[in-house]
Amino acid sequence: MCGFVGFVNNEADKIKNEQTIHDMADKIIHRGPDSDGYHVDDDVSLGFRRLSIMDLEGGDQPIYNEDGTCVLVFNGEIYNHNELREELRLKGHVFKTHTDSEVVLHGVEEYGPAFAERLRGMFAFLVWNTKTKTLIGARDIFGIKPMFYYDDGKSLLFTSEIKAFLAHPDFVKELNRDRIPDYLCFEYIPSNETMFKNVYKTKPGTYFEYKDGEMNFSEYFRFEYNIDNFKSLEEWENIIADTFRDSAHRHSLADVEVGCFLSSGVDSSYAVKELSKEMDIKTFSVGYAEEKYSELSYAEDYAKAVGVDIFTKKVTADEFFDVAPIVQYYMDEPLPNPSAISLYYLTKLASKQVKVVLSGEGADELFGGYYYYQDPLELANYQKLPLFIRKIGAKIGKMMPEGKRGKRFLTRGAQTIEQYYIRNNYNFHSDERNLVLNPNIPAKDPSTLTKPFFDECKGEDDVTRMQYVDINTWLVHDILVKADRMSMANSLELRVPFLDLEMAKVALSIPTKYRVNRERTKIALRGAALKQMPEKNASMPKKGFLTPLNDWLKQDKYYNQVKEKFNSDVAKEFFNIDYIVKLLNDHKDGKAHNMKKIWTVYSFILWYENYFVNA
Repeated sequence: MCGFVGFVNNEADKIKNEQTIHDMADKIIHRGPDSDGYHVDDDVSLGFRRLSIMDLEGGDQPIYNEDGTCVLVFNGEIYNHNELREELRLKGHVFKTHTDSEVVLHGVEEYGPAFAERLRGMFAFLVWNTKTKTLIGARDIFGIKPMFYYDDGKSLLFTSEIKAFLAHPDFVKELNRDRIPDYLCFEYIPSNETMFKNVYKTKPGTYFEYKDGEMNFSEYFRFEYNIDNFKSLEEWENIIADTFRDSAHRHSLADVEVGCFLSSGVDSSYAVKELSKEMDIKTFSVGYAEEKYSELSYAEDYAKAVGVDIFTKKVTADEFFDVAPIVQYYMDEPLPNPSAISLYYLTKLASKQVKVVLSGEGADELFGGYYYYQDPLELANYQKLPLFIRKIGAKIGKMMPEGKRGKRFLTRGAQTIEQYYIRNNYNFHSDERNLVLNPNIPAKDPSTLTKPFFDECKGEDDVTRMQYVDINTWLVHDILVKADRMSMANSLELRVPFLDLEMAKVALSIPTKYRVNRERTKIALRGAALKQMPEKNASMPKKGFLTPLNDWLKQDKYYNQVKEKFNSDVAKEFFNIDYIVKLLNDHKDGKAHNMKKIWTVYSFILWYENYFVNA
């Protein structure tokens, strides 16, 4: 695990390029505090920060092929590298290390960028060929590992985290104001754009070739459902169990100690159970003094039952608010999911004991874990009513207070899936978003950003289409971003065994009825877990990473802290101050539950101060 930086040289002075690439790498030293390395020639400069996990003595980068004509920087882990290494040896490649990174290097040398299709793992990499003057890059199919590029038509830069661009003299730091409305709706930007102008995300499942001043991207993987209706539920449970056993085993391989996160959910509990069969592992969990938001008692009971060590921490309100600006700095872009702060403290706790942890991200998106996926099933009969009746119901629903039973059902009942499912439980609806923003910031219909994904799986049922949208948006731009940034902030490698190529193949074949029905979610996955775990653990409902933030915002100390930011010059530049202060006051007075909305605005202000005021 590591971070990398790179750029196509505009400066002919090698000494200046060497200084710049060092400065960029220093910006992401948290991703790899163990060592660094650099390659600078007449055409490109590459830099690397290493967190030593595999082949501790021989895994430094950049790494070169036999004659030094190809050089690679690589971030991630390849779980089928041993099989690929043997194949490449038979083709005459000579290996100097036991690292997976050298397998990627020789594989790209042999097969070109399409070698990315063969990789089972999480990765982002750059390979520079000094003979052909070609730069090749690729990102894994899920987007577990990040890769950004800056392209303003004059300069081309690459990095694992945007903050490294700040150290390059050609980088022009400019806010991408047009994307603020999207952020308010989604809490992220569901495209390859970022909150910085001319900075882009390399899309998951794509590779590129840069040569003679041109960048050409190709898609090598797309999630496609190929439903198999002939297997029984028990057969699917057995297939999941066998595939996950293999995935968990591969994800646990390391030359350092491996641990696991543990919450009340079935996903992390299942991972802990699988790992505990092979090794003594340490588990980690965070909670709060406020018991209704804490999962610590469950985690401690489960750890005792399975026979694993557990390390816990209770996060206080002061700790939560104190670290919020730091979290927004590490995120690179504003991301207001409150669970990110919990995850920051969880990864910090784990990093004191281990260098690698396994976590349960991705199981809900692949196997149908969110209760929102039940909506099409619950709406099916209601949507048989004439549209004009459902539109009357929607008007009634809009007048009902937030949280009122039936509001969500009525408002969605008059809409198509493309209209009502923008993202799971999104923050500001488009009408209210326009009240929050200053009038000088144009806002477009947010559904235009998700509709292309719905169109890509048009032939599938609505439940499947919702999952497809989440895999390509929510998972990529929220769940995996906070997992990567918060773990790397504490120099910890986080691995996600549910987000595995073979697990994806299974998930994309399971019929909807074995994923979700009106009473249950993750049906087949829970059945597989039940073969390994007590029923009460396998059937635990989805809770998410709860925090007491809703309550804390009603306390004078934290209310005043947020209110001060809401009245700041930064807030006045982007937001309708009267409206956002009313959101805060109504929440404090118990008139509305505005926690997510408040935290979305507050997080943006903290992020903006980090990168545009205090930088």
